Amino acid sequence: MMNLIVDVGNSFIKVAVFKEDTVLEVYKADQENFLKKISKIFEQYPSIRAIMVSSVGKLSEKQIKALAVFAPTYTLSANSKLPFKNDYATPTTLGVDRIALVAAAYYKYPMKNCLVIDAGTCITYDFLTESGVYKGGAISPGVRMRFRAMHEFTAKLPMIETYELDDFIGTTTQECMIAGVLFGIVNEIEATILQYQRKFKDLTVIFTGGDSHFLSKRLKSSIFAHPNFLLEGVNYILELNKH
Repeated sequence: MMNLIVDVGNSFIKVAVFKEDTVLEVYKADQENFLKKISKIFEQYPSIRAIMVSSVGKLSEKQIKALAVFAPTYTLSANSKLPFKNDYATPTTLGVDRIALVAAAYYKYPMKNCLVIDAGTCITYDFLTESGVYKGGAISPGVRMRFRAMHEFTAKLPMIETYELDDFIGTTTQECMIAGVLFGIVNEIEATILQYQRKFKDLTVIFTGGDSHFLSKRLKSSIFAHPNFLLEGVNYILELNKH
């Protein structure tokens, strides 16, 4: 049986085809060509039998309803059936992206204390106990958000579009901004991991998200990098919620 997972983020839409729990293809789409892309995917994979949408972005209700033409469509929400116990104080405000990440941790690393770090528009930290209880975590600004904030809240600092830096000492204003953001985030992540390790034994750290590829290279901590972790989590939840 095949599923289609639609992850609507703040920056773009990811669409993934799953056969059971294996990712076959991952596509990127924008809102304008979204339904055309879906149509082409169904031409290529006519065996898809269910769709689940995880949206923190701006996919319209009309577009979501249009998906039902292709296959039964589910929308991930706080009311979806979940595999873990949600101990969040305000469960209805918990982002569906974070719900999906925790679900993936629950299935991929059973009976482990898991810290899932997602480096995207924001950097989110989500903690799942070894007994399968979600406790919460933290949210901080992501890479681009930090660059944008410095540019927009000052008179002269430029907007940084490309950012690679090997040394933590910047020798120009742009390099100083890059060093401050990248090494600031790396130090934040390392310190957060250390806090959890001091409190919870045998901590498993999972790192994912659009900026994880270059941040993970700078981390000293032992981590598991998963580019499709969120998509896998949504797929697990879809299997749990199929009627």
